[in-house]
Amino acid sequence: MIKSVASIILAAQFDIMAKEKTIFLCNDCGYESPKWAGKCPSCGAWNSLVEKRVRTGGSGGAALQSSFSAQSQPVLIDTVSTDELPRISMGDAELDRVLGGGLVPGSLVLLGGEPGIGKSTLILQTVLRLSGQRILYVSGEESVQQIKLRANRIEYSQSQCMIVCETQLETVFTHIKNVQPQIVIIDSIQTMCSETVDSSPGSMSQVRECTAMLLKYAKENNVPVILIGHITKDGAIAGPKILEHIVDVVIQFEGDQHHLYRVLRSIKNRFGSTAELGIYEMRREGLRQVNNPSELLLSERHSGMSGVAIASAIEGVSPFLIEVQALVGSAVYGTPQRSSTGFDTRRMNMLLAVLEKRVGFKLAQKDVYLNIAGGLRVNDPAIDLSVISAILSSNMDVEIEPTVCMAGEVGLSGEIRPVNRIEQRIAEAAKLGFSRIIVPKSNMKGLDASRFAIEVKPVAKVEEAFRLIFG
Repeated sequence: MIKSVASIILAAQFDIMAKEKTIFLCNDCGYESPKWAGKCPSCGAWNSLVEKRVRTGGSGGAALQSSFSAQSQPVLIDTVSTDELPRISMGDAELDRVLGGGLVPGSLVLLGGEPGIGKSTLILQTVLRLSGQRILYVSGEESVQQIKLRANRIEYSQSQCMIVCETQLETVFTHIKNVQPQIVIIDSIQTMCSETVDSSPGSMSQVRECTAMLLKYAKENNVPVILIGHITKDGAIAGPKILEHIVDVVIQFEGDQHHLYRVLRSIKNRFGSTAELGIYEMRREGLRQVNNPSELLLSERHSGMSGVAIASAIEGVSPFLIEVQALVGSAVYGTPQRSSTGFDTRRMNMLLAVLEKRVGFKLAQKDVYLNIAGGLRVNDPAIDLSVISAILSSNMDVEIEPTVCMAGEVGLSGEIRPVNRIEQRIAEAAKLGFSRIIVPKSNMKGLDASRFAIEVKPVAKVEEAFRLIFG
């Protein structure tokens, strides 16, 4: 009996001694290290390891056991139902498409974007127009009066949206228990803090722990939670990189605050495709869905001006036509300037090298400026042909015919490489009244060009495309 009591006391002392230990976490990638280092061994970031005390030992095992449901049992994969996940329609076609068809119950969605880009406006106008859904909007940045002022600008009839201003997560869970909402909005996750973490709001530890607690609530109660988060100056979600691994869906709101258009892009989606994209127009009364972005992006036709080419691009699953603008001039300060807005500068430099090496145009002593009209950022390689055409048009001061558009990727040897979904690109150009489209010759295999109300011109080399464009 004495031996049994002694062993119990010894076990209790051991549990107390092993209750806490110190580890170092990387702010950028979430890597855990037992000791401090100047450089993260995982992502290579400097001075990103921060100290954190964690609980271990017997209490940790009990916490681990309590985090799993007692009803969870292994099942055969053949017996798992593959029925379509139920979705909650947000009443916004663009947002629903980016989410993969709607909001999945029990999911944790992270919406990121620059300050002032319109994240809160997008979510607020969406939930205010939802009917039949009880919503709790938790704001840690604005007062109730400020939210009401923004809501007054948005046209809505009646809403079951309840708002509360709170930053303490334990108090937020108390409000959730009282309201029993069907959708929870947290604006923003960087302002939330928990009593269990001894650090300031917005720190890596607070953001990580608060997100983990909200994920646990969402999964256990089958209630979707939407988090609004800030991004860093590098364009990444603020906080540890592991935050993006915790959530189910990561969508990013992009755009220039000085332009009207905003792009909603899916970065991660466990319930749908990440190839979706939504476009909005910022107005005084809120954000308006842009169903046909081509007509807006091409609203101004620059007749008689050089350096303008129309490209048939695809972002996500939607084709649209964009205007590529270029300006080429002599280098005044000795060193040629290379600048691009909405297009990768390194890819532009590669295309300039192709023009000089393969086609013979000397642009080494010229300043080159490139711009994608509308404030959009396009990563589709199919606009390469439009980029080099706009550059040459500005260099020679020769106008490109306004009714001509093009699509094609340019290789290092000067060849025009095939692009994906060429039929959709041609159909979009024909719908907007263009008379001719230049496409890669390799895309013509099995393509019936006669069924399109537009003249399709295939080319295999950059020189062939220039002869068609400039004569």
